[in-house]
This record gives sequence, structure tokens and C-alpha cells, in this order.
Amino acid sequence: MTDQLYLRPIGFLYGNTARDAVSEGEAAPLGGGTVAFSMVEVIEGAPGKSKSRRHAFATLGASADASLQALLERITAARAPLAGLTLDTPRIMGVVNVTPDSFSDGGLYDTAEAAIAHAARLAEEGADILDIGGESTRPGADAVEAAYEAERIVPVIEGLRGTKAVLSADTRKAEVMRAAAAAGAHVLNDVSALTYDSESLKAAKASGLPVVLMHAQGDPRTMQDDPTYDDVLLEVFDYLAARIAACEQAGVPRARLVCDPGIGFGKTLEHNLKLLQGLSLLHGLGVPLLLGASRKRFIGTLAGQPDAQRRAPGSIAAALAGVAQGVQIVRVHDVAETRQALTVWNAING
Repeated sequence: MTDQLYLRPIGFLYGNTARDAVSEGEAAPLGGGTVAFSMVEVIEGAPGKSKSRRHAFATLGASADASLQALLERITAARAPLAGLTLDTPRIMGVVNVTPDSFSDGGLYDTAEAAIAHAARLAEEGADILDIGGESTRPGADAVEAAYEAERIVPVIEGLRGTKAVLSADTRKAEVMRAAAAAGAHVLNDVSALTYDSESLKAAKASGLPVVLMHAQGDPRTMQDDPTYDDVLLEVFDYLAARIAACEQAGVPRARLVCDPGIGFGKTLEHNLKLLQGLSLLHGLGVPLLLGASRKRFIGTLAGQPDAQRRAPGSIAAALAGVAQGVQIVRVHDVAETRQALTVWNAING
């Protein structure tokens, strides 16, 4: 049995430097975007038993190894648009929690009117996507009945149908997925990667909508009790690769999928940092990447800030770290601040 092969792009380049290096064959684009990589960490073996070495991209690009070339193609290929939204530039997904108990803003927008007004404001501030959820998945949260969850988000989706932003339904239940799709949602975002509800794969296929698959270890109620991994980065990659395969087998094509490493979902501070440091490895999944680190507990732990609503600076830092590794979508609470940071980052990096 051959060792599992992983490739982690490193040696990132931006702007004119990236364009010149790509044209000269010294680098390649991440997901067809503007961030390029000039080196690759080649990792072989099982999680916890792997070995790695670094190579210049030009060396690997000339290799005759078919499996290596196939993985490089997945890393570099341009990503399909998300519900008509091109992904050749970083996109912002604004969080709209229609809940009384979300970790950061629970209860602030738990009526349809308040949630619609908040979502419209996020769109004006620069949100390309609005992620509307009716069930808190914070650590320790209990499940919400599907019918009640749908009652929370359907009126909001219906009330936002005229907005310029793409509408995403944040749910792990098939019944809610169907209701959201019927109401006009453009994307389904499932923190369980279509595993929580046995009917979710069928609902996702029937909807014809793009789906975000997120990694989580355990259920929200217990996921932070004692999360353990041999190698969190490789294990998250393997899990998401398996979920992509399950979707394809069920009739949901890879071109309709997005992956999210699930920062804070069954991960310690160390796990979260290792994922953020190695995000570029996930481009090997061959789908767009979404990063949701906004206001998460690890930021508060690092910065000594217990108030989630005062973690915008750390959230922006995490978002920019993801963008610097070619992440296509950042999911945030503080849209205006993140848009400003991205505007400056893009200007500096050409």
C-alpha cells in the first residue's frame, strides 16, 4: 500500500511578482486566483506518521509522477463561480444569526425584521454573501427543532430576495434546507458536512444549490469536551475529501461544493492555529475554501479578550491570514472593517 500524498503550497507570491513567476513557470496560482506559490511541502504517510520535504514548484511541475500531477492540477485549477459569484477575488460572507443564543450576537437579530435590517446593512457594507442561520452551533448548544428553525430563517430569506448579495442558509437539517431553497436561498451551508441528517444528501442534490461542507469533530453540545487528533491538518483534509466523495457518489458534483476547515468546531487552541498555519494544503481538495474564524474563542484566548464583540481586530488578522493563503471566502461578523482591511491588503499586494 502506497503512502497517502498531500501537497501544501508555500512560498506565496502576490501582484506583479506572482504574475511574472507564473508566466515563467516558477510558480502556479492557488485555485486559479491571484495568489501564487513558488514552493511545495510534499507530505507522505498517515496522520501522525507522515514525513515531509520541500521542493521548488518548478521541480515538481516537471515531475512524471501522475498522482502528483493530478494533485497539482486540483490545487491550481480555477474554481467554479458560487451561485454566479466569481471567486477570482476574496469574497466576504456576512453572518446573520436569527437566534437568541449564538455566541457573539445571540438575541440581537432574533426577529425577522431585525435580521433583515441587519443583513441589508451588511450587504451595503460590502458582504458578497449573507449566511442566515436559525440554530446556534456554539460549543454547548442544544439542537433546535427543524420546524422552529425554518420559521426563523425563511421569512428572512424571503425578505432579502431583492438584495444584491448571494443568500446562504446555514443549517444541518434536510427539512430546513428544502424550505430555504424554496424561499430563495442560493447556497446551503452545513456545519456537519451533510452528515447530521440522513436526508441531507438527498435534499442537497434535489436543491441543485452549491453546498458548503464544514469539518467538525463531534456535536456542538459536546465538541469541545476533549478534541484529539494525531495530525489535525491531515485529518481535516481526509474528512473533507471523504465528504466530497460521498457527495459526488450521491449526485452532488464537486463543482457545487465548498469546504470549510471548521475553526473552533471540536478543536483546541493548538488545533486551530495548526489549521490556520497550514490552510493552503486544503486547496488539494479541488474546491473553493471558506474560512470562518470571526470572533472565535481562540482569538479571545490569545488576546485576553473575553467579550466576543470586541474581537474584530483578531478576526481581521485571521481573515487576512487566510486570504494570504488563497482562501476564496471569509465568513465574518464585522463586514465593514473586513472590507476595509481587504481593500488595503489588495492594494498593497497588487
